[in-house]
Amino acid sequence: MKTYYSNSTEETEQIAAAFAKELHSGDVLAYRGPMGAGKTAFTRGLCRGLGLDDHVSSPTFALVHQYGSGEKALYHFDMYRVDGFDDLYSTGFFDYLDYGGILAIEWSENIENALPPNTIYVTLKTVEDDPEKREIIIEGDQRF
Repeated sequence: MKTYYSNSTEETEQIAAAFAKELHSGDVLAYRGPMGAGKTAFTRGLCRGLGLDDHVSSPTFALVHQYGSGEKALYHFDMYRVDGFDDLYSTGFFDYLDYGGILAIEWSENIENALPPNTIYVTLKTVEDDPEKREIIIEGDQRF
């Protein structure tokens, strides 16, 4: 387990960019944390760390955004509105597990039972004494 503290959106992105250098094709990242905790900012940093210049936005309405291609592609899911196996299946989630690339999943709590055993969990929390500060906990897989 690794724990980081961020004092700004920019620092969250920098932490994620450094973390991206440790990722491999096939990694699944399950984000946990409340709305506004910095999950999309973390994904922007991942893209930068993977060498992708795509514009990153929350995939709330599209359910999934793809950044880049091939083994370094980043598939950014939003499972906020996914309610049950049929909804999950309709997103194509299981197909993406076979594509290679890296999956980053917002609201992973909604699909907890469908996550593969080697999932890496990224928990983002606000720190009570400072609403701008974030605690970022990365765990799972032998690398973390």
